[in-house]
Order: sequence, then C-alpha cells, then structure tokens
Amino acid sequence: MRIGELAAAVGVTTRTVRHYHHQGLLPEPERLANGYRTYTLRHVVVLARIRRLTELGLGLGEVRDVLADDAGKDLAEVLEELDADLARQEAAIRERRTRLRALLEAEGGVSPEGPVSPELAELFAGVGNVSDSPTALRDREMLVLLESTVAPEERERLLAAMRGALGSPEAAARARRTYALFDELADAGADDPRVAEAARVLAASMPAELLPEEGFDLASGHALLRALYADFAPAQAEAIRRAVEITSRGRRS
Repeated sequence: MRIGELAAAVGVTTRTVRHYHHQGLLPEPERLANGYRTYTLRHVVVLARIRRLTELGLGLGEVRDVLADDAGKDLAEVLEELDADLARQEAAIRERRTRLRALLEAEGGVSPEGPVSPELAELFAGVGNVSDSPTALRDREMLVLLESTVAPEERERLLAAMRGALGSPEAAARARRTYALFDELADAGADDPRVAEAARVLAASMPAELLPEEGFDLASGHALLRALYADFAPAQAEAIRRAVEITSRGRRS
C-alpha cells in the first residue's frame, strides 16, 4: 500500500501522514527495492487510531502515550479499542443531534441567545425579556458557553444549580434586580458605594454549589473565569469578588 492509498483509506492527507512520521507517532514503513515505501494493515490501524484520538480532543503528546500502551497489544485488542472510540464518538453525535432536533422543534423557535438546550431556554424565559440589559446578555452568553463546553455530568450540575438560582418568580425577580444594579456600575470605579448593594444581591442568587470548596480566586483561577472576570468594569468586578466572598463565607459558617 502506498502513502496516498493509506491516507485515503483513513481519510487524512499525505501531508498529515508525513507529519505523524515526523512526530514519531506513525512508524516508518519498510522500503522496497525500488525505493517506494510500503504500508501494511498495522499502519492503517495505527493511523486510524491517531485520527480518532485527536478527534476526541487528545493532544499529540497524549496520543503518543496511548500508542505506547498499544504497542504490546495484539492487533485485535487495538481494533477493539478503536471500535470503542468510534462508539463513544457516535454516542456523542447522537446526543448532539437529539438536542438540536429538540431546539428546532421547540414551541416558539430558537432562543434569541442562539441554540440552547430546552432546559436553559426555559430558565431564560422565566426571567423574562432582558434584551435591554448588557449584563444579562453577557450572563446568558456565558451560560450558553458553559453548557456547550462542560462534560455531561457537569452540565447536569450546572443546570440544577441554575434552576435553584433562576427557577422561581422570586429568583427571577432577584436576577433582574442584579442585572439592573450591575448595568448601573458599568462606568463606576471599584470604590463606588453601590458596589456593596450589588454584591449583596448577587450573593443572594449565586449558586454556592458551583463554587469550589476553598481557595477560589477569580483573578487567578481557570482561564475561562479569568477572561470573564477581566471583561467586567472595575465596580462590577469588585461586586463579583465580594459576592463570591460572601457566598463562600456563608457556606463555611
């Protein structure tokens, strides 16, 4: 089998095959007397394994570790694991298509915030129209991003926490009050006297279960949280910091 045939069989380019050779992921094949390289079924299996692992989100260093573990296995074992990778990928695609179909068939059409799950769309609807609030729109964008990127079990925990924070008329009214207070702080400094009230109201609706047990620092934590925190005006950022402090303190007491 020539390199072009190998690449076509797995669905990659010959340039990709050469790159994996260069990275030491794909063994170099033997050369025939005429100088051509000839690939075997083992090369097809390894290349397919590399492709599936990278599609699952692994970096090349992680792929190298997996392939090192595969080295001592029979071909049948490697094929079984490759089949399991494909099965997980198929399950993830089915779940995404199910969610997409539910969005397309939902009464009232797709949410203005974009394609979100029915659960999140229901929470947004309960809060009401907040299209005139920059803070509310940013908050919703962040929730949509989190829901789209976290693992399934984390997604369920996020939704459960948000139902507690937004899932009642009283909680929805508190959220609207929080958005209004934060909108007023858009051009204020961190020492603005309104910061204390905004922090208190936010803390009252902040899902404590979403905060780590201890040592939580918005300014130096997860990269996504750092980017979100840095995007707020000084007064808003200070109100968030105080709200986190209030919530954490209340949980410890």
